[in-house]
Amino acid sequence: MRQYPRPLNKLINELSKLPGIGGKTAQRLAFHILSLTDAEANELAETIVRAKQNLRYCSVCGNLTDTDPCRICSDSERDKSIICVVESPQDVMAMERIREFNGLYHVLHGAISPVEGIGPNDINLRSLITRLQGNDDVKEIIVATNPNIEGEATAMYISKLLKPSGIRITRIAHGLPVGGDLEYADEVTLLKAVEGRREL
Repeated sequence: MRQYPRPLNKLINELSKLPGIGGKTAQRLAFHILSLTDAEANELAETIVRAKQNLRYCSVCGNLTDTDPCRICSDSERDKSIICVVESPQDVMAMERIREFNGLYHVLHGAISPVEGIGPNDINLRSLITRLQGNDDVKEIIVATNPNIEGEATAMYISKLLKPSGIRITRIAHGLPVGGDLEYADEVTLLKAVEGRREL
C-alpha cells in the first residue's frame, strides 16, 4: 500500500484491525469514509468517541449499557427467577430478538479455553457467584454458551460449580438448524439434536 498517501495508509491499517475486516474491505471502507462530507465524517468520528465514552458494563450482569444497572436488570417486569448465562453482549441481543425469554442475563465476556490460557478467573464468573449468594429468588440458570469446545467446557464448569447450590442448571439445546438437511449434518450436531429431543 505504499502508493497511497501516509494518512490513507494509516486509515486502511486501522480499519483492517477490526474483526472480520480484511485488507480489501478496509480499503473500500477508507475510500467510503473519504467520500463523506466533512460534517458526515465528523459525525461518524464523534459517534465512535461518544459510544466509547458513554458505554460501560452493567455492574450486575456485565452487559453493555449507558445506565447502571442496565435497563434489563432494572426492569421490574422481568422474571428474576431465571438467569441466562451468555458469552458476550451480542449474545444478549440475539436472545432478546426471539422475544420469548423474559428473565435476566449474566455476560461472561469470554469462555474457558485452556489452549489460549483463559481460565475461570479470566471471565466474568466470580460476579455470578456473588450475585447468587444470598439470593433465593433465582431458581434456574440457563447456560447459553456457544456450541464449541470452549463453550462446552465453560458450561460444564458452571454446572459443576453451581450444582451444590440447589439451583436448577439447564443448557440450551443444540442441533439441526431449521431448514437444514440430516445428510449434511456432522455427527456432533446430530448427536446433540438426538440428545435435545422433546416430546411432541
